Amino acid sequence: MLAMLWAGAASAQDQSTAVDELIVTARQRSESLRDVPAAVSALGQATLEAAGVARAADFVALTPGVSLVQAAEQGDAQVNIRGVNSARDAQASFAFVIDGVQMANPAAFNREFSDLRQIEVVKGPQGAVYGRNAAAGAIIVSTVEPGEEFEGSAKLSVGNRESFAGDVRVAGPLTDKLSGSLSADWRKTDGFYDSESGTGAVDRFKGYNFNGRLVARLDEKTKLDFKARYGELTAGSIAYNAVFALPSFASVLATPSYYEDVKDHDFAFQNNVPHTNRQQAFEASAKLERDLGFATLTAWTLYSDIDNDLIADGTSASFGFFNASASCAASIAALNARGVTLPAPQYLGSTAAGSFFGPYTPTTCDGYQYQKRDQSDLSGELRLTSRSDQPLRWMVGTYALHIDREVGVATGLDGGGEVPRALYVPSSSAYSTEQLYWDDFKSDVAAVFGQLAYDVTPTLEGSLALRYDREERKVHNLVPTAARTKYIDFNGPPYTGGAALNPGLDTTINPGGIKDQKKTYDQVQPKVAVRWKASPDWTLYGDWGVGFKSGGFNSQGSAATVNLFINPVRTAAGYKPVTIRDDFDKEVSSSFEIGAKGRMFDGHLTIDAAAYHTDVDDMQFFEFFVGPFGLLRVVSNIDEVRIQGAELGLRYKATSNLILEASGAYTDSKIQKNSVRPDTVGNESPYTPRYTWNLAADYTHPLPDNLSLHLRADVRGTGPTWFHVVQGQDNPTVFELSYGALGRANYAKSRRDAYTTLDLRAGLETDTWSVTAFGKNITDEQYLTEVIPAPEFGGSFASPAAGATWGVELAVKF
Repeated sequence: MLAMLWAGAASAQDQSTAVDELIVTARQRSESLRDVPAAVSALGQATLEAAGVARAADFVALTPGVSLVQAAEQGDAQVNIRGVNSARDAQASFAFVIDGVQMANPAAFNREFSDLRQIEVVKGPQGAVYGRNAAAGAIIVSTVEPGEEFEGSAKLSVGNRESFAGDVRVAGPLTDKLSGSLSADWRKTDGFYDSESGTGAVDRFKGYNFNGRLVARLDEKTKLDFKARYGELTAGSIAYNAVFALPSFASVLATPSYYEDVKDHDFAFQNNVPHTNRQQAFEASAKLERDLGFATLTAWTLYSDIDNDLIADGTSASFGFFNASASCAASIAALNARGVTLPAPQYLGSTAAGSFFGPYTPTTCDGYQYQKRDQSDLSGELRLTSRSDQPLRWMVGTYALHIDREVGVATGLDGGGEVPRALYVPSSSAYSTEQLYWDDFKSDVAAVFGQLAYDVTPTLEGSLALRYDREERKVHNLVPTAARTKYIDFNGPPYTGGAALNPGLDTTINPGGIKDQKKTYDQVQPKVAVRWKASPDWTLYGDWGVGFKSGGFNSQGSAATVNLFINPVRTAAGYKPVTIRDDFDKEVSSSFEIGAKGRMFDGHLTIDAAAYHTDVDDMQFFEFFVGPFGLLRVVSNIDEVRIQGAELGLRYKATSNLILEASGAYTDSKIQKNSVRPDTVGNESPYTPRYTWNLAADYTHPLPDNLSLHLRADVRGTGPTWFHVVQGQDNPTVFELSYGALGRANYAKSRRDAYTTLDLRAGLETDTWSVTAFGKNITDEQYLTEVIPAPEFGGSFASPAAGATWGVELAVKF
């Protein structure tokens, strides 16, 4: 379809009109997209509706140079913008703004989006404008405001895999000065990847949201905007298989599955514990805008409370610390009686000792994991913005934020029944906690900021923005100090228990114990830009800016765990220790960009081009450690990363009914220094696709009786991607303790290959209703969402992407 539409474009050009000019708020004031001296990908309401955008993954897929990974849980969305990635268990790398209010919780991003009016993705450091965590850019969402006329809409879709979605909205005047809206959405799918143990699909989803909004126009100069959202979801979690990376095992045992390319892996989910993620979210905000004549006063406040937890099978059955449990033996006997087999190279013997297990097995020998991440935060901003119709434009403001965050990761004994949703389960239970990282984090943030933009000439603007952020972080450990394990200890096998739940609480391992900690991180973030309107159709710009992500704390006891279980393996193999700490440093990025924005052929064609160079100091990086201790999640710092690239976007309105788009981004990244893992210098920035590209065609054909045929096609290409700093190289593993050099891993086969997806939509529509058939990834491209190497474990955790999705959508407006 794309080829046919491109071919017919030239002949139809005389019927077309210019591409619509979008008004954006990237610099916290309304201005034309072409006037912003920065790279901004903006999606208007027509595009959002035509493409069926409802979730973050939908609009990210339309944006070059941006990618998203979400496989572990719904609140865990890793967004990469120009090679700068969000790190799990740290803060996001981009500012997320909805209707002028900045969200502070990373879990708030991966939501259902309704009433969409516009989405802007601002690329490059935006710390001077949006502060902490805007190191990679900003994502700005605008929704439809209730107006002075009553209106409503409803939408229902039905698709394969027992998928259903719906939303409804009503809006209108309540008094002559007060308007309001109410909306609700609901989505459910059975998912693609069922567990063979009958515990449900690991990618299932069911959730709903209620949204309310009141807009009070107190007078001609004053507006109050109140919003609230409540939502709940229950979904699958931990949609991963282990893919082993042990070439010597594969060779000696003539078993290729010990050293498998991640792209060739046949996924099989056998978890006996239901992999389940739950989330409950509440948000309420208020925003005041007052026209003072010489400037506009804006003040807003936000309260957010998002509770998130998950349960899944354990990851460390291969270490055998639950082999002696009665539950483990009983589960093996029951599985053998049913004739259950495990995917190679795993195998099920008559006993645990005679078996080889990976993670997430159908036995109880791997225990279970329970993870909890709850956050409440209160924030506010006050700013004064000058009028835009004057040569010197300015803005000043202040911002404050308080965060309460509770994070825990527990490994427990699987008693064969329903796993309790608790971080600590006493040893008297069949589900007793055997390993626990559990902390309470508090953060207090204060910032002041200002901007100046001056028209040196009618065609030349210079601008300066400056912001100072200061963040104080505290951590308090919540692990019960007197609790002891039944099985896991610090000197097995054999595993006889009696150890503290956290290695950091063992005074022989960590003599200082776990103490409360407090640290302060601050940063001045400037941004300088020059914009030149070279002609009525062309704008050239250059800018330089600094971005900042605050440092923070890992689960207390992380350093002791790695030093006890991981580093002896590395040093014995001649490798330097992994220098994990109980805290991690702030990340600072400095980026220079040049770009051009233009129009050609009487405005039928728009062009956006940019080239950039970014240096990142202490890039925050998340990784798993898996071993006899269970599962450990940590954030560390990559000392120096260099990223450079270029982007090009074309939008061509061939006729009033036909729009064609093409865009692409190329990223070249390199780790220049990494004291945590020095042998990874020269590798690429993790989670960074080498390139992305997009093609789109949107065509509307008028029909009799006020009907229209609407067709849209979107093609997205994503380049090869590494997800760890360890790339294509050998690495020692814990298996070397038992098998010597046979246990050495190699990660040359852990890269995700390039892939291409095709989405299609075709429907009939009028001004008041539409019926649309849709398909996502209609070619059923088999690719991976994520590949997380656990270098000292000898393999990777790989997650498959969804297959072909199709369905029918009915929408009405009234």
